[in-house]
Amino acid sequence: MKAALTVWWGDRIAGDFLLDDNGDIGFAYSADWVNDQTCLPISAWLPKQVEPFGRAKTRPFFAGLLPEADMLDRVAKNLGISKTNDFKLLQELGGDVAGALTLWAKGQTPPIYDGDIATTPLTDDELANLLDDLPKRPLMAGKTKVRLSLAGAQTKVPVVLVDGRIALPAQGQPTTHILKPPMANYPASTENEAFAMTLAGAVGLDVAPAVPGLVNGRPYLLVTRYDRRREADGSYTRLHQEDFCQALGKNPERKYAAEGGPTFKMSFDLLRQATTRPAIETLKFLDAALFNLIIGNADAHGKNFSLLYEGGRTRLAPLYDLLCTVAYPDVQSRLAMQFVDASNLDRFTSKRWERFAIWVQVGAPHLRRRLLQLGQLVLRHSDAVAEALAADGFDAGASRGYAAIVKRRSEVLLNQV
Repeated sequence: MKAALTVWWGDRIAGDFLLDDNGDIGFAYSADWVNDQTCLPISAWLPKQVEPFGRAKTRPFFAGLLPEADMLDRVAKNLGISKTNDFKLLQELGGDVAGALTLWAKGQTPPIYDGDIATTPLTDDELANLLDDLPKRPLMAGKTKVRLSLAGAQTKVPVVLVDGRIALPAQGQPTTHILKPPMANYPASTENEAFAMTLAGAVGLDVAPAVPGLVNGRPYLLVTRYDRRREADGSYTRLHQEDFCQALGKNPERKYAAEGGPTFKMSFDLLRQATTRPAIETLKFLDAALFNLIIGNADAHGKNFSLLYEGGRTRLAPLYDLLCTVAYPDVQSRLAMQFVDASNLDRFTSKRWERFAIWVQVGAPHLRRRLLQLGQLVLRHSDAVAEALAADGFDAGASRGYAAIVKRRSEVLLNQV
């Protein structure tokens, strides 16, 4: 074996992420982890076993911890690493990732943040400079000693809050929030995501809290991490999670259903097999699918849904990365996951809804009822959400435009049930 990174779950070793002499990656659970019945697999795709996993089984989970697309290109360039070198990238970035795991050099003990090292909040000028710098240097890769990684194609960086102000984490400190600057080439993207996330909460969906902010005239979105738990003493514990691509063994490059990624049927089946209360979680996922359709989020793919492991239970994670993509004419309008054979709004009919219900094994009467309820709730709350954003100093025209789009889509869908 050429090299290994130790995979830690909290203060225990779960196994090793391996690199062999041929450059192939693998993963092996530690014997202690396999033999302890209280220890969970790190992924539904990687059940506990003594034998090591080869590249084909290993890569979907570990590559799924890394950024994607242009964000991966820029991170790799800033680090001087090939974007296809998952091992070296995690060697540089794996100190704080999505979920409970951290990756460290073999023989190295993860640094423990005990609060003795003061984490200094960023000044307004420093925060503005960070927002300006992130598109060129996602995750602050190569610019900070703290090793950070997040999946996804959108520019972002994990941060912490100190007395309500944004700060970069110290070594070993679990990050608690995700800072997102506006997306290049997508006007008012901060308002768009803030609107969609807030609207989801307003209609009763389980969604990660997302608060838009302004600093020196620059908008940003601050999203609370659902994979972190605040303890009574004020410290934070990392909670484990994995997205549907990781859980289903799909490499991140295949996150779209049309490219072999998760479909709705695969996703519903995963929830039935992997969650503690499948009847509840499948209905929550149905709500998520319908809401994404209503708001016109064509980019709701397999990496935008996750399983959350907490307190011995597995459930659908709160929703995240919600966006009204149809507001941007240049963005592909076909849905990342088709509703059977319908991928555009004008293709939906009562008959197709019945076929979808059969395909994913949910009751057609419940599906119709929830579509009606969610559509009516969106009509009721959209304007108030948009006006609240406008009152806080964000782009009022854009926010009201998003409200108009989702209201129009709601009315269309309500007539098709």
